[in-house]
Amino acid sequence: MKRFTNGCVNFMNKYLPDAFIFAVILTIIVFIAAMPAAGATPLQIAMAWGSGVWGLLAFSMQMALVVVTGTAFATAPVVKRALEAIAKVAKTPAQGVALVVLIGSIASFLNWGFGLVVGALLGRAVARQLKDVDYRMLIAAGYSGFAIWHAGMSGSIPLALNTAANLNPETGMANTGGAVTELVSTSTTIFSAWNLIMIAVCVVLTALVFAISHPKKEDTFVVDPALLEDKVREYPAPVTPAEKIENSRLLAWIIGAAGLVWIVVNFFIKIEVNGVMFGKGLNGLDLNAVNFIFLILGLIGHGTPIRYVHAVIDAAHGAAGVILQFPFYAGIQAMMVFKAGATGVSLAAVISNFFVSISNQITFPLWTFLAAGIVNFFVPSGGGQWAVQGPIMMPAGLELGVSPAMTGMAIAWGDQWTNMIQPFWALPALGAAGLGAKDIMGYCVLTLIVMAVVACGGFLIVGALGIGAI
Repeated sequence: MKRFTNGCVNFMNKYLPDAFIFAVILTIIVFIAAMPAAGATPLQIAMAWGSGVWGLLAFSMQMALVVVTGTAFATAPVVKRALEAIAKVAKTPAQGVALVVLIGSIASFLNWGFGLVVGALLGRAVARQLKDVDYRMLIAAGYSGFAIWHAGMSGSIPLALNTAANLNPETGMANTGGAVTELVSTSTTIFSAWNLIMIAVCVVLTALVFAISHPKKEDTFVVDPALLEDKVREYPAPVTPAEKIENSRLLAWIIGAAGLVWIVVNFFIKIEVNGVMFGKGLNGLDLNAVNFIFLILGLIGHGTPIRYVHAVIDAAHGAAGVILQFPFYAGIQAMMVFKAGATGVSLAAVISNFFVSISNQITFPLWTFLAAGIVNFFVPSGGGQWAVQGPIMMPAGLELGVSPAMTGMAIAWGDQWTNMIQPFWALPALGAAGLGAKDIMGYCVLTLIVMAVVACGGFLIVGALGIGAI
């Protein structure tokens, strides 16, 4: 196992370019492939690309804030002490990487944005505690927790299927091609027995595989301890009125208290304010809410406004990859879904339709999972994946006698699967860790293989047993 892992790491180090170059190469590949698939001219595809580049602009800002607010929050003294306490549970490198997989997976199951940051930050904490642990593997272990996010409580597809606002009396549920006309309960998707079992098996096996694959001492990449230390600033006693305001704990606590009120009301108290309903519980834990929580707790944790300003400045460099690369992935997504004329077929639809054509009731969940994994490589947004594949796979599943819950979750599992070799989602974690994509992708191949075995076997079993059949 160690030899195989070293081979994957060496291969990625040699042949995987910088994440930005990877995005550029994908852009060229999709540009060429989309023309014959969509029956489009080079000019049409180029225009689709240029028009789509800013399609993820709001999302890019959200993800940049995940990096900045999450990292700034983690450098608060109280949070650093908490992470160090958790990290001390691990006594050996093998225990360290397994611990990071488990904690990162739990965090990602609760909320994907939270999980992306927690895994990387805990990895840094473990590296500070264990001097002979492989730092690259730790960050890969933290990112591996993200492999189960779409089957968890913040999964875009299962939540969309259970959202009343997506129902239209005439056209049915959005992005289902009219195949779904009523809400699909999360008890049949996220909290179904088969989904929870597959998640548990994936997480436990991944933790074990990482533990037994930790490199030998001579092959271990030990990070320079200085790189793990957060910048320490000196704050002399304030003298001028401006300095006293900047260092006012009262200001931090006034804003912090207001933010805490919003957090408590939004998640725990049902109340309507100006037509907006609060008190949604964990259903309200979207990306904006996660960033708000990090923002407020970070301000409180650092104690004064100026200390938090400096923490954010120090954290901002980690968002560079998100700012540069997300527009390119938005352009790739636009080319994947482009259709020339009313009767045209997009490249994403060509891929999906092929897998539908070779499916039956037993194999449909498996082929849907594999199709989603391929499409996700080029359309790595969960919402984008649903918009691309939902209208194709949901009616096809219904026609084959497969329930919407099973089809939707098969797409969700495929969407999360190939994230392990797609740098798009790794960028926030890499920014927080100070690494590049090729540093961790060799280790992430381990998670990719574990998920492939568990998901392919699981979907074949549920198909053969008739689970999800209608």
